[in-house]
Amino acid sequence: MRQRGVALIMVLLVVAVVTVVSAGLVTRQQLTIRSSGNHQFQQQAWQYALGGEALAKALLERDLRETGAVDHPGEAWAAPFRAFELEGGGELRVRIEDLGGRLNVNGLVRNGRPDRRALERFQRLLRRLDIHEPYAERLFDWLDADEQASGLAGAEDNAYLLLQPAYRAANRPLADVSELRLLLNMSEAHYRRLLPHVSALPPDARLNVNSAGAVVLSSLGEALEPEGAIELVATRELAGYRSLEEFFSVLGEAGQRVSRQRLAVGSQYFQAICEVQWAGRRLVLVSQLQRGGDGRVRVLARDLGQAGLARTAAGERGDD
Repeated sequence: MRQRGVALIMVLLVVAVVTVVSAGLVTRQQLTIRSSGNHQFQQQAWQYALGGEALAKALLERDLRETGAVDHPGEAWAAPFRAFELEGGGELRVRIEDLGGRLNVNGLVRNGRPDRRALERFQRLLRRLDIHEPYAERLFDWLDADEQASGLAGAEDNAYLLLQPAYRAANRPLADVSELRLLLNMSEAHYRRLLPHVSALPPDARLNVNSAGAVVLSSLGEALEPEGAIELVATRELAGYRSLEEFFSVLGEAGQRVSRQRLAVGSQYFQAICEVQWAGRRLVLVSQLQRGGDGRVRVLARDLGQAGLARTAAGERGDD
């Protein structure tokens, strides 16, 4: 009887060990299956997003061939797309934005030297947005190569090294517009207010007056009030200004104090936002594109994890 009892206990121990090991194997198998599913989603969603990027590149290349170097919101690439249905019940949404229609913050310093007009435009943009912090001076110090603060409002390493955590001024052009958040005392509210109106492009990039909003246009000169800029946007309608001469003729007297420096009626730099909704998950790819004089569109940068596109049913179209 005593031997039978010991044998029974051994059997129960073996059963318990096998149960625990089996449960662990099942758990690991479930995790492996879930990980494989996530990897499959990422790979397939990535390919769908790259397809949206390829569509954006093709539309921009065709636009240059068919309509020339004038770019405005009435062109095919700028029109809203309807969602493209994907196999398995998902969808792909694509939008192309003209980065040339935003004020290029990297233009404050060009070839190692300050650009006074670009600095004045950025200062006016801040005032139009009711932002009164000296971010323009701090941005200039962030971009220039020296360690000398530009007046009492500027900020170099000596200011940033006192922060927690401490860091240094970049002393180079911004790689992404989100770096504005690092400027001394830049608040989240001010950053969000500024974000739709600025870009971080090569310093020599020009501002496209055909796609710039009223707030950005009003930053071109003191005499150009926001109300007048709204009329400029309405005047260009869907055809856009065919030349800078036409734009300045519409400006009239207000244009006498507006410099033509770094202005254009076309764009080289665009942004394609591709959002994939599939299998209950979401992936957003934001691609910065450059369209060269040869008509080819090149990808300069890709970014994941951005906010998606707003759902709008009216006015959407499919690829034509």
